[in-house]
Amino acid sequence: MPLLGVNIDHVATVRQARRTCEPDPVWAAALAELGGADGITIHLREDRRHIGDRDLRILRETVTVKLNLEMACEPEIVQIACQAKPRQATLVPERREEITTEGGLDVVRHRDRVTMAVEQLRAAGVSVSLFLDPDPRQIDEAARLKADAVELHTGQYALASGAAQEEELKKLKAVGAQIIAAGMALHAGHGLTYRNVRPVATTEGMHELNIGHSIIARAIMVGLEKAVRQMKRLVT
Repeated sequence: MPLLGVNIDHVATVRQARRTCEPDPVWAAALAELGGADGITIHLREDRRHIGDRDLRILRETVTVKLNLEMACEPEIVQIACQAKPRQATLVPERREEITTEGGLDVVRHRDRVTMAVEQLRAAGVSVSLFLDPDPRQIDEAARLKADAVELHTGQYALASGAAQEEELKKLKAVGAQIIAAGMALHAGHGLTYRNVRPVATTEGMHELNIGHSIIARAIMVGLEKAVRQMKRLVT
């Protein structure tokens, strides 16, 4: 059964809306763990729009489950990650104008840049996952880079409905099998909700799901610990 990583970026987004000290993502991480989270995911963006260096530093010391740091292949961020040593780094594309990550990392086009980041992170003892679209060419390149895992971008699946969603699911499953055959761990995330997560969670060989917005949105109504527990029941 898949592990559940809870992305707490949106907790920091609320804090930054008022430039104050609450809600504290460190507290949110503790509540997510109490709810059964197997991992905590944060994205340290170049512009620090939500998660900041202080958050990473304290979470690295306090999180008792896997800490997964989403990050761009920017030298400054790579250096910070190598110093902080989260258990896992997930390399993602990043545009300052975007509200959230809009697609997978193009490792074919940016091979040299990604290769350098992967090598530095692995030398620092950090496991590396690549956030990729379900494109066989991208998976082949990830295998050549010897990534530890690939997190499939499930955004198109989440946006689709009916027959179109079934087609997107077939694509995810086919590429998922390719990832596993290449010896990499299969992860997935982006746009997954309480309503659409089950078919992805039950994909053969699925090892980890990373979910943020839907859990935090429900937590506003029922509390974070309960929201995590409800999602955990769906994915296991």
